[in-house]
Amino acid sequence: MILDERLEIADATSVAAAAGTVVIGDVIDLTTIGLDVGIGEPVWFVIQTTTEIITAGAAGTLQFFLVSDSLSTLGGGVVASCTVHAQTTALVTGNAASNDASFNVGGVPMAVRLPSGTYERFLGLLATTATTTTTAGAINAFLADDFAKWIALPDAAN
Repeated sequence: MILDERLEIADATSVAAAAGTVVIGDVIDLTTIGLDVGIGEPVWFVIQTTTEIITAGAAGTLQFFLVSDSLSTLGGGVVASCTVHAQTTALVTGNAASNDASFNVGGVPMAVRLPSGTYERFLGLLATTATTTTTAGAINAFLADDFAKWIALPDAAN
């Protein structure tokens, strides 16, 4: 399998948002890439923090959901309207001292082998911010064929 820009959901994409659930980045149309998820070679979904994820004042939480849906809008950002394939726990946001370590630059809040099962047409990422507003932070989110050996290359370098 060749992995390229079409298999990238987020490229230094902001996760700043008010409390609630939002779609992060782009979606992958599984019908155009010919990927039979969960069959054959393992494929990993990875989220990497590129800018520290913080909240203003009070600590809050941020949770990521890898989902698929028949609509490219991913159920309008409603987790219950999508098929959830993987999710993080609700990770603490605050500042570098109080954050979950995966929210600091270079952290990996999620790295999961795509589970086998039924996937709807569009694969994407939802994020739920709770308690307070996430004021800063950005992530890369992408598919990789070998989590232990993946590297993020700058645009136009691959």
